[in-house]
Amino acid sequence: MSYMDGFVAAVPTANKDKYIEHAKLTALVFKDHGALKITEAWGDDVPEGEVTSFPMAVKCGEDETVVFSSVVWPSKDVRDAGWQAIMQDARMHPDNNPMPFDGKRLIYGGFQVLETE
Repeated sequence: MSYMDGFVAAVPTANKDKYIEHAKLTALVFKDHGALKITEAWGDDVPEGEVTSFPMAVKCGEDETVVFSSVVWPSKDVRDAGWQAIMQDARMHPDNNPMPFDGKRLIYGGFQVLETE
């Protein structure tokens, strides 16, 4: 059974190109450590909610855009080992691949993929 990590962040809209470069390097690192697929999505139609929403969850400012990302792994075991290796990979060090957004407002989690097809 595959496993997935999901991420939601508020990225300064002016940093879109920096974010794309950050995401490209990050994707290479994740794939080198076992990830099968990485998807990055720049917010286009992400409404504010009345009770909760993506923008509210990441405290998105007027000059920021919500980004949604996912990483698919072959299993949770591969994911867990992959994350350990990723955290040690020099390419992920902030000096080599700085986050172009406020990482304190990043929401993330791991999910068991439900087979629905």
